[in-house]
Amino acid sequence: MSGTLETVIPETSRGARLDQALAALFPEYSRSRIQQWIHAGRVAVDGRRLRPRDLVAGGERVSLALPAPASAVHAAQPLALEIVYEDPAVIVINKPAGLVVHPGAGNPDRTLLNALLHHAPELAGVPRAGLIHRLDKDTSGLLLVARSEAAHTVLTRALAARAVTREYQAICIGRVIGGGTVDAPLGRHPVDRVRRAVRSDGRPARTTYRVLERFRGHSHLRVHLDTGRTHQIRVHLAHIGHPLVGDPVYGRRRAPLRAAAPELNAALTAFRRQALHAARLEFPHPTRGERVEFTVTPPADFEALLAALRADVAARRA
Repeated sequence: MSGTLETVIPETSRGARLDQALAALFPEYSRSRIQQWIHAGRVAVDGRRLRPRDLVAGGERVSLALPAPASAVHAAQPLALEIVYEDPAVIVINKPAGLVVHPGAGNPDRTLLNALLHHAPELAGVPRAGLIHRLDKDTSGLLLVARSEAAHTVLTRALAARAVTREYQAICIGRVIGGGTVDAPLGRHPVDRVRRAVRSDGRPARTTYRVLERFRGHSHLRVHLDTGRTHQIRVHLAHIGHPLVGDPVYGRRRAPLRAAAPELNAALTAFRRQALHAARLEFPHPTRGERVEFTVTPPADFEALLAALRADVAARRA
């Protein structure tokens, strides 16, 4: 949906924040979405630009310029999608490694968003074509999509309230002794603007993990996101000295394992993406209310790397 919405703030909203008043007037949009529009200058109050926290008196005339639908900006393209589940409210996708989620610099099309617009044209009227969260290009696994503005609002609020569970499998460098929590704020890297880094002035970020398997020089982890910052798992694991295998940004070049089978060292050298897979997704269904859960096994390259690591351990025990 695009165009301009105009209304008058009711007297009952006197003393409320602008973003709160607008969220009550337009319940189909999330408060965070409305805040973004206010910051972007899409909201005028009696012809003036205000901040989300500015208080209203009631009686002001509000004009909200809605952004153009996704179809006006991005093309629908018939690309393959692995759909784990769909109904009139949601779609759950198993994204392969290598597929970019959203068009951007260097990837103008042939992304997951383009494929979604072709599969479900109604997503053109939903913010971000319904995408509730993202995965990095080379991370595989489950993604949640809302099929309507109302479902998008419910799920966005659930995500902000930490009612959406996202669980990953990861293969990292080093033998992790036991499970733990990384509670370290994240922000942009001070030099490389593409990277993220642990910073005292960053946004709060919390990751919990437990060990599933230990190998000679690597560990297989189950990782849970308590928050959802960009590159969070990759940065947090690197921060504690256990970067993901194959991570080209936060990892490090690994020397061949001594006395390891050539097959293992070859598998480690050939794995050129971060070994990270979004394996489990649980969320409150936006129309039924009940919690629903989906799981997918890691892709073939991830499983092959695990098999090589297990074979190395078995060979040393023989």
